[in-house]
Amino acid sequence: EFGMVMASGKTVAKTGCTAKINRIVKQYADGRMDILTEGRDIFALRQVIEEREYYEGRVEYLADDAFRVDPEQEKHVSELFQQCHALLFGQAWVDEESKNPSMLAYRLAARLPMELQHRQTMLEMRAEGQRRVFLVKWLTEFLPKLAVREKARERAKGNGHGPN
Repeated sequence: EFGMVMASGKTVAKTGCTAKINRIVKQYADGRMDILTEGRDIFALRQVIEEREYYEGRVEYLADDAFRVDPEQEKHVSELFQQCHALLFGQAWVDEESKNPSMLAYRLAARLPMELQHRQTMLEMRAEGQRRVFLVKWLTEFLPKLAVREKARERAKGNGHGPN
């Protein structure tokens, strides 16, 4: 496992997460790799240490607030996500990890074309319910844009003409 934090220019986020390498997708002759990772534990970055060609840091691991399952909220965010997933990928999404409802918002967000700053905002939230509220708002704003894009794609298939 290794730690990941969002960095932009000279600014480094104060919250990050550990990641576990699940699979090496491709190795390059110069030593670089494309990897598939899975996020693990959230941490607060307390100090950055610049001793090597990569940064090290002192961190404090963060826990979420107590989570109480809200079936209506879970159903709502799941339905919105399913609509989005169908438009993006042309198929329903099957949640193979449904046994851990306290991580649902993270699992859904990982599959969305969400901007890094929005992902960072979710990472900094210490309550699953709060992340779900954020995700519902994001999906509610994104779905109409996605539907318009899909309509334009369908029109483009007909080269500007309707169905024959």
